[in-house]
Amino acid sequence: MKRGWKNIATWVGAAIVGLAAFAALFAPLLVPHDPFAQDLGKRLLVPFWMDGSDPQHLLGTDQLGRDYLARLIYGCRISMMIGVTVTIVSGVIGITMGVLGGFLGGRVDDIVLFAITTRLSLPVVLVALAVVGLLGSSMTILMLTLGLLLWERFAVVARSTTMQVRNLDFVAAAWCAGCSRFRILAGEVLPNIASHLVVVATLEIALAILLEAALSFLGLGVPPPLPSWGLMIAEAKDYMFFSPWVIMIPGVCLFVLVLGINLLGDGLRDMFGARTDP
Repeated sequence: MKRGWKNIATWVGAAIVGLAAFAALFAPLLVPHDPFAQDLGKRLLVPFWMDGSDPQHLLGTDQLGRDYLARLIYGCRISMMIGVTVTIVSGVIGITMGVLGGFLGGRVDDIVLFAITTRLSLPVVLVALAVVGLLGSSMTILMLTLGLLLWERFAVVARSTTMQVRNLDFVAAAWCAGCSRFRILAGEVLPNIASHLVVVATLEIALAILLEAALSFLGLGVPPPLPSWGLMIAEAKDYMFFSPWVIMIPGVCLFVLVLGINLLGDGLRDMFGARTDP
């Protein structure tokens, strides 16, 4: 358990994720400006490190005069909310299928394997583009679509770890004690595979955030004027040669957040892997 926390990268990842979570939770208290308020008289104000900046707008403004810091922090809230929600939806689906397939075996496992194989044959981005394009862009549709497309990693890990756990002595003891299947799954199997699933969850959060940004960049993700980082990058691409910071700031923030989540996931993997050592 101590191995992961001795790694400086784990602390860096935890700090980044913690800072993003804090900004997402307390966004209204951190910015004095409305992220939707437009002021065309203050279009494309430069950030504080450049000459001619406005102290009331530390990161400047966008092409419509909206405060960039406010939109950045509220965009962090949207990214984190989508990442966590998509992971919960996909986790419920994938963990349920994987645990049932790995524990029951037989035809149930065959059905689960067929479902996993079918899902792996579907290109996530193209299917998400088609669904969102047909049903319209909204946060609810986006989260449900990604949640229904990103469950296979949970299913694979849950199935393989359940197959290992079901043959251990404490599960046999539970059978001998007369416990029901539900009691064994909920009380014996799930707690012993949870550490592996937590690591998968961190990877899925990062992947969901990246997919949301990609879909928003293509105009089929979070609908405007909601402040999504992918949408901010898409709106800024016409100004990147004259005001490069408008595309640089959300791009760097997206990179740092995904990097932090992956660093934290690697640290958690090392921590839980250390538990198997004598």
